[in-house]
Amino acid sequence: MKPIRTLVVDDSAVVRQVVSGLLERAPGIEVIAACADPLLARERMRLNWPDVIVLDVEMPRMDGITFLRQIMDERPTPVVICSTLTEQGARTTIEAMAAGAVAIVTKPRIGLKEFLLQSGDELVAAVRAASRANVRQLAARAAGRAAPVTQKLNADAILAPSSPSSPSSMVKTTERIVAIGTSTGGTQALEQVLTGLPRVCPGIVIVQHMPEKFTAAFAARLDSLSEIVVKEAASGDRVVPGCALIAPGGRHLLLKRSGAQYHVDVVDGPLVNRHRPSVDVLFRSVAKNAGANALGIIMTGMGDDGAAGLLEMRQAGAHTLAQDEASCVVFGMPKEAVKRGAVMRQVALGQIGAEIVAQRR
Repeated sequence: MKPIRTLVVDDSAVVRQVVSGLLERAPGIEVIAACADPLLARERMRLNWPDVIVLDVEMPRMDGITFLRQIMDERPTPVVICSTLTEQGARTTIEAMAAGAVAIVTKPRIGLKEFLLQSGDELVAAVRAASRANVRQLAARAAGRAAPVTQKLNADAILAPSSPSSPSSMVKTTERIVAIGTSTGGTQALEQVLTGLPRVCPGIVIVQHMPEKFTAAFAARLDSLSEIVVKEAASGDRVVPGCALIAPGGRHLLLKRSGAQYHVDVVDGPLVNRHRPSVDVLFRSVAKNAGANALGIIMTGMGDDGAAGLLEMRQAGAHTLAQDEASCVVFGMPKEAVKRGAVMRQVALGQIGAEIVAQRR
């Protein structure tokens, strides 16, 4: 196989040196250049166009977002944002994700070299995932304007499996719940789905794989664009019609039930499927506490997080959907869910909103 040709663009010499070294040591990745700003990067790209770009956001001469938009207009290319872990940086990075970037890797302002060395596996995984992105989907969207883990835990680490005869999941109510899980490419996909929903729609709970501090800015952006209320979830929040709750980065999200009402808990715990929040944890809690009252949707993303949980939802009587391959940026999570028999139907991204609205009936 040809190596993944990668371009690193960052104004920090330390970041360029460390990131380039980490990627060069990873099998199957080649760093074709490391540039201090987008203008220098454009000169290199005229000679050798990369398969993946690792891009800082805040840089001199031209900011990363402007550069990203130019790339997406000219020749859509998978971009991994390497951004500082601050509230201000989070807001800017979310704009970059909306402009077409497919993944985020965070970096601190202090202890940068040590952090990057410890988080090398995360960066390598992000570059590999980005290299498998559906470039046609990136083009369509552009036109529309943790530490390494040695053990892969499942949802048992947070929540015990439900019994097939669990009372909470067996009792039908008029309160419908929609649970969505997504990862790579999911920020743009969720924006398309949520901004198209009317105010009157079922309550929604969401896990989007995203680092700590970024989910609040992501939720605020979606809230400003949507008719429904979108917020970062907090323990005790009710799941009500016309509201979407997004799991905070670095915490797991669980659905709970009290009588005929639903609320969420936000909890700490180990990484599940190498993620926190984990889609499997959310989906298992929905299977356990909502069952046939729920709709489960697994969307674009790398890996298999959510596949087992979606199967548990289906076995508990929930309706289950997967985003189809043609509309996914990365068809990893949906593909795995289909393979396990967890999916009742595959639908295009543009049809997911209608499926959610149909749950009112």
